[in-house]
Amino acid sequence: MRLRGRVWKYGDHINTDVIFPGKYTYTITDPAEMARHALEDLDPAFAREVRPGDIIVAGRNWGCGSSREQAVIALKAAGVRAIIAKSFARIYFRNAVNNGLLPIVCPEAVDAIEPGEEIEIDLETCTIHCRAGAFPFPPLSPTVRSILEAGGLLPMLCRRLGLPAPSADLSPSGD
Repeated sequence: MRLRGRVWKYGDHINTDVIFPGKYTYTITDPAEMARHALEDLDPAFAREVRPGDIIVAGRNWGCGSSREQAVIALKAAGVRAIIAKSFARIYFRNAVNNGLLPIVCPEAVDAIEPGEEIEIDLETCTIHCRAGAFPFPPLSPTVRSILEAGGLLPMLCRRLGLPAPSADLSPSGD
């Protein structure tokens, strides 16, 4: 599988409150509304200009801070398909996988990729292609791949158990 997308590039230590502002944590539950606030304090243009298939490229420790899944859900709902970083906060990496958002660790690619350029991620060869060249990244485990291919952990489990797909609404009552 290959993913192509335009790059949004950010620096080191971007925390979850910057990705999805903490002030909305308990007031916004609709993923589409979350997307409208993604990265608003860091990059006000992001939520207005992001397109489906876009890719975030970031420095070290992307997603540090709290363990709130909204910081993943907001980006996925905005159309982001993957995040390539020098490193991820451990809980953010797992939240990304569990919510079907591809996290890739590839410091060399991060250094080479320019903001706004279109890149390609080849998941079969584990290679990122950009203007500066091709950069290999470690393969995803079969378990992680199966979760991502299903669109997240809950969709994968529902499919395996023959249950209906979960609702995208995050409110406690489902409305």
